[in-house]
Amino acid sequence: MTRRAFFSRFAKPALLAAAFTFVAGCDVGPKYVRPDAMAPPAFRGPDNTPVSSDAKSSMGDEEWSKVFEEPELQDLIRKALANNYDVRIAAQHILEQQAQVRITRSQEFPNVAFGGTGIGATVPSNLGVQLPDPLAAGSLSVSASWAPDFWGLYRNQTKAAREQLLAQEWARRAVQMTVVQEVATDYIQLRALDRQLEITRETLKVRQDSVDLTRTLESGGSVPLSDVRESEQLLYTASSQIPQLEEQIQQQENALAFLIGEDPGPITHQDPNALAPPPQELPVGIPSELLERRPDIQESEAQLIAANAQIGVARAQFFPNLTISGSGGVGGDSLSSIFSTAGKTIYGIGSLTQPIFEGGKLRGQLELSEASKEEMVLNYQKTISGAFRDVSNALIASNKERANREQQEKLVAAAQDATRLARIRYQGGSTAYLEVLTTDSNLYTAELNLVNAQQNEALSLVQLYSALGGGWQP
Repeated sequence: MTRRAFFSRFAKPALLAAAFTFVAGCDVGPKYVRPDAMAPPAFRGPDNTPVSSDAKSSMGDEEWSKVFEEPELQDLIRKALANNYDVRIAAQHILEQQAQVRITRSQEFPNVAFGGTGIGATVPSNLGVQLPDPLAAGSLSVSASWAPDFWGLYRNQTKAAREQLLAQEWARRAVQMTVVQEVATDYIQLRALDRQLEITRETLKVRQDSVDLTRTLESGGSVPLSDVRESEQLLYTASSQIPQLEEQIQQQENALAFLIGEDPGPITHQDPNALAPPPQELPVGIPSELLERRPDIQESEAQLIAANAQIGVARAQFFPNLTISGSGGVGGDSLSSIFSTAGKTIYGIGSLTQPIFEGGKLRGQLELSEASKEEMVLNYQKTISGAFRDVSNALIASNKERANREQQEKLVAAAQDATRLARIRYQGGSTAYLEVLTTDSNLYTAELNLVNAQQNEALSLVQLYSALGGGWQP
């Protein structure tokens, strides 16, 4: 077999097939490569101590019900995940983007349409025209058009739409994680306000007893009237705090009701363990796992991939665009002749357009898409950096808030004993009431500060769980 015969028989068909495959599957868009995002070997803990644990033992992988074990809080979280407006809005965003994907993907397929026409009329005989009576005509036709996606224009648009859909799904999970965090935070703050109200009422009762005592002593001439007025100052200071705390409690109930999708109203909040110290040495996993767990990081990367696909869309518009359309139909002047072969029509049209000059529009679109991708790269890297910062801050807060709470407990114990001794000395006539006033005020402030320390320590668990990407798991 000669070289020419071999080429005609084997090589030429193979080259044509390869060329067709290349053209049909060509994609001028850039291949996505994940940007460099170096994860540290360990999280920065308190006092610059590195903190990490086994990758499979991170608290961020736990379901929220295993982290927040208070039954009241669990009930509130369940209601919020089912009824919260932000969660429901995020779910609607997914449905909207799903529809957008269908719309965008439809451009990859041919458009087919079916149609028909018909006419009928009775022609007056006095017109003197030679037309059939009645006059009738009709036709049926099928048309189709298709723009082959040689350069990946439509495929990249579909890819971008799908990545935006994935971003919306991760955004929904991020909203769910935020809602769990907000409900737990508001519930802990509500229980702290409850405890402060209890302390204030207990203090009010003690101070009322002190007022009664000083009034009795003053009536007997043992103490001056100024002692009565000073004891009344303490009493009214505590009593004035009660309506303020009740106001905050009721407003906090309304905030929780809004989070769970209900109208303003009372919320059950009686669990005694809400302000209990969280466990120590909680597993955090390794930093690299955080990139796969945090929904905001995943959402950011999906948006980056979508921006990368948009570069392919912009590049494809520099190349020729081929459109193929065709139509076929039948027609006639009567119902019986519509389907006659003599009345058939078939035509096809192919058009090829190549942009030559558009005043810099195409170049501007490409530069815009490339700049948008670079912005998404920076946003992705910023989100990762922020995630590591969040975990470090939460680890520091967990350690330091525990130390603060321990010191506040010692302060309260010392203030309680100082107040007890001052009252004993005052009743024995060894000191003025000013000492009682000072020690009592210090005790009340120390007790309120202890509640704040307990609240902050409990919230550090919420903060760490959220920073590790926990809360969106089912």
